[in-house]
Amino acid sequence: MSHSTAAIKQDLLLQEFAAELTPTPEELAEALGPAGKEQPAGAPGAARQEASPAARNLDMIMRIPVVVQVVLGSATMAVSGLVKLGRGAVIPLDRRVGEPVDVVVNGRVVARGEVVVMEEATSRFGISLTEVVTASGSGGGA
Repeated sequence: MSHSTAAIKQDLLLQEFAAELTPTPEELAEALGPAGKEQPAGAPGAARQEASPAARNLDMIMRIPVVVQVVLGSATMAVSGLVKLGRGAVIPLDRRVGEPVDVVVNGRVVARGEVVVMEEATSRFGISLTEVVTASGSGGGA
């Protein structure tokens, strides 16, 4: 339980941190200026100073590493079955061939997609996204 509580606290802290660093639409509009409006000749230096904090914050957020996992499926088994596993054992998963796989970022499903072959010569696979899960439609499940 304490591990789960610690994970929840860490998630909340990360959300607060990201919210604090994320510029509001007003800050972005102020920093970037109105679209299509030319800046006066003497303004570029002033505009850069105003844009600098917002741009740095956005850049900092964009560089935060996240763990991306593709979940092919899952299985539930007793510990006795787990200890019997060895080389060549097959674990049946809850998904069928051709069903979408979940794309999970930091423990949350963010998209679904199909497995595709990227490079046949090197046996590299990738995911072709078929659906992006919205916060309201995800149900928070992973």
